[in-house]
Amino acid sequence: MLNDILFYSLDKAIRQYRKMAQASIDRAGVDITIDQWLVLRVILENDDLTQTDISERVFKDQASVARIIGLLVLRGLLATEPSPTDGRRARLRVTEAGQRTLDAVQPIVLSNRQQALAGLSEAETTQLRLLLDRIYANCAAKSGSQDGAPS
Repeated sequence: MLNDILFYSLDKAIRQYRKMAQASIDRAGVDITIDQWLVLRVILENDDLTQTDISERVFKDQASVARIIGLLVLRGLLATEPSPTDGRRARLRVTEAGQRTLDAVQPIVLSNRQQALAGLSEAETTQLRLLLDRIYANCAAKSGSQDGAPS
């Protein structure tokens, strides 16, 4: 039975979390998707990433990330500027409007996490993180890739 498969249960929980999180953002009237928020956060937290780097960190294919970046630039949440180290590349920067959007979403994200983890002790969440990190490492070792591992 599918519910007996650990990875099915994990995927089901992640999908339900994303559905709940997006609904919370929508109810708050913030015009951003979870994926757009992730891309903005990664760019804000990491200076001078390539689209490939961003793709790996948000677990999306490069074409999807390129579309998200294009939309965020079009909406004025991201800006491009020439790279000081490579004239062929543009560097992405979160604009003031992008920062305001991130600021508006932050309390929603914290509330969503609190709701999702309700009833779990700190020790249980720590153990869960360690177990998930071990599963990730096992899979990354087999695939030969450990880039972009969030903790």
